[in-house]
Amino acid sequence: MFSKVYSAAICGVDAVSVCVEADISYGLPGMTMVGFLTAQVREAQDRVRTALRNAGITIPPRKITVNLSPADIRKEGSRFDLPIAAALLAAAEIIPAERLRDTMIAGELSLNGAVLPVTGMLATALCAKKEGLSRMILPVENAAEASAAGEIELIGVHSLEDLLAYLADGVIPERPETPSLHRRKEYSVDFSEIRGQETVKRAALIAAAGFHNFLMVGTPGAGKTMIAKRIPTIMPPLTKEEQLEVARIHSIAGRFHTDGTVITERPFRSPHHTISPQALAGGGAHPVPGEITLAHRGVLFLDEMPEFSRQSLEILRQPLEDREIVIARTAGTFHFPADFLLVAAMNPCPCGYYPDRNRCMCSPTAVSRYRQKISRPLLDRIDLSTQVQRVTYDMLTGAPESEDDSGKMREHVIEAVKIQKERFDGTACTFNSEIPSSDIPKYCPMTPDAEALLKRAYLGMEMTARSYHRIIRVARTCADLDGEEMIRKKHIEEAVFYRVAEEHR
Repeated sequence: MFSKVYSAAICGVDAVSVCVEADISYGLPGMTMVGFLTAQVREAQDRVRTALRNAGITIPPRKITVNLSPADIRKEGSRFDLPIAAALLAAAEIIPAERLRDTMIAGELSLNGAVLPVTGMLATALCAKKEGLSRMILPVENAAEASAAGEIELIGVHSLEDLLAYLADGVIPERPETPSLHRRKEYSVDFSEIRGQETVKRAALIAAAGFHNFLMVGTPGAGKTMIAKRIPTIMPPLTKEEQLEVARIHSIAGRFHTDGTVITERPFRSPHHTISPQALAGGGAHPVPGEITLAHRGVLFLDEMPEFSRQSLEILRQPLEDREIVIARTAGTFHFPADFLLVAAMNPCPCGYYPDRNRCMCSPTAVSRYRQKISRPLLDRIDLSTQVQRVTYDMLTGAPESEDDSGKMREHVIEAVKIQKERFDGTACTFNSEIPSSDIPKYCPMTPDAEALLKRAYLGMEMTARSYHRIIRVARTCADLDGEEMIRKKHIEEAVFYRVAEEHR
């Protein structure tokens, strides 16, 4: 007898519907599996048959054929164990085949019949919704994760016995208590802990408000890493759509929270400088999300930026411009989202103390070589760059210059984000950093003296067209933080002041 059930394969950061077909007919006893399968999927036949036997279920010794279609999509992982078992049960007429209609199934089987969790279950639930299916059977440990998709009935099972009881008799397994899907992260750090560095804190505020890429240059111990780690504390919370995007990516990467909750704060990724280009961008023979994609809608922090390999740094150029990574392999072309805020820190020279010649022993050639590890095209894509000065004794021991903590700074950011949301309503933009060059005259009106200053800066600093447009976008964010519609001279001055990256070549 023939039967089929729906499942899904992971392809990039999405799940693609797969039809698992099973046929039991007269012929030489044996089991054949086809459909562009990896070794992991082929091993399913041994896991499934052993699990069925240990669960007290006997499949007749006949010719069994299992097909996973479409055949041009590569299937990998252990997620097809449970749908294969369900299809075999229906083909053997142990359960009614109609019980599998409008149902998507995914999960791994242990040899004793226990159902084990798999990665990418949120993406699978979203795929089931897209295909118009009304029900999903999955490991009980994945139920909270999949429930973030909403609008689909979830049946969590612990074992094959639960699956058989539900499909044969309609007995719904005891539903586990589903935790809250949204929680706010409590940060253990705060901007109030940063003494001095008011100029750098202001740059961090602008970066968070407009999603502008940010570079800090300073001596060791000046506070660059401390400031970077506190930027997430002032960023606006994710919208519901962004939460789902981030959760889907982390689900596929196997990094979904064990309690099934979806954090409303933006991701913060800080890879070590020894990271390979493939681990940073994602890839491999069968591409998976890299650190850039895991930082989607959040912060990618590169500490000691010149210590990263040149190849790794140059990989950033395309996603910083296009906000996605496209990886082509023989199996297909994969699109990974990469809309992130780049925050980077570097020393002014290999030892870190240039231009203090009492402490810096680096030669001019060594300093130049160190700075040139970051190419001009990459620097051109950084909107804000500032010097982080050494903190003096009086700064450390005296009263803070500003009473602003992360909470107050976050309020300023949220107000600026509200202005941007109203401005870009009905468009593809979310932050000022995303304004297309063609729309800058529309969204960035300037006073005459602001235009005159921008012209002088453009000619005097020998800017590129990209730098020119990025200065205007930063000035737009400065104006939003001040609650002003027009970009004034002081906003251009501030944007130009932070555009000093060219000095650090």
